[in-house]
Amino acid sequence: MGVVQAVNVAVVRTGDWTGRVGRTGIDKRPVEHAVRFEPTGVRGDVVCDTKHHGAWYQAAYAFDVEELRYWSAVLRKELVPGNAGENLTLAGCDSTSAVIGERWRVGGAVLRVTGPRLPCRVFAGFWGVKGLVKRFTEHGRTGVYLAVEEPGEVAAGDTVEVLSRPSHGVRVDELFAFQMRGRQELAEHVARGVADLPEPWREDVARKVRATVAVGTR
Repeated sequence: MGVVQAVNVAVVRTGDWTGRVGRTGIDKRPVEHAVRFEPTGVRGDVVCDTKHHGAWYQAAYAFDVEELRYWSAVLRKELVPGNAGENLTLAGCDSTSAVIGERWRVGGAVLRVTGPRLPCRVFAGFWGVKGLVKRFTEHGRTGVYLAVEEPGEVAAGDTVEVLSRPSHGVRVDELFAFQMRGRQELAEHVARGVADLPEPWREDVARKVRATVAVGTR
């Protein structure tokens, strides 16, 4: 499927752009050694806003190096591994096209795709780009949150192997398009993958699906 280009952990930052908590771990930097991925998170990483981050289904976040290159060209600024706040910078994976519930072996760990990353003002503030939330949403290539099913060490250069893929076929980018981009025609398709979403995302998406289908049948 692809390869790990970098494993990244947080350098805690403070500033006006860091939101209500006043500090953030979004600034992640590559490390030279293997890092243990555990059900509670990535060892050595820091989560500051525990209301919105750090749940078991957000144990790690992966983003594609190809997307860093895309945004580097669009914004005319150099973005390097870790700059999207990702723990795993992947190459040759197209992670946003992964199926919800897909399982990967990465190094010594088994990870499960749980859903898309939703952009926020802290992300925009970190990049220093006004309107980034809207632009990132319109582009729709979000990277993926991951749960850790089997803990283990992961290092740069490790391969990413798909172990299993749910038959419902609902991709991360399709879920994001339905949730955030108003793609209501995806409602019935997205409904097929709801069971593989973690709570509280499962009920939130199911509620939106029901509301969309109900409107469409009037």
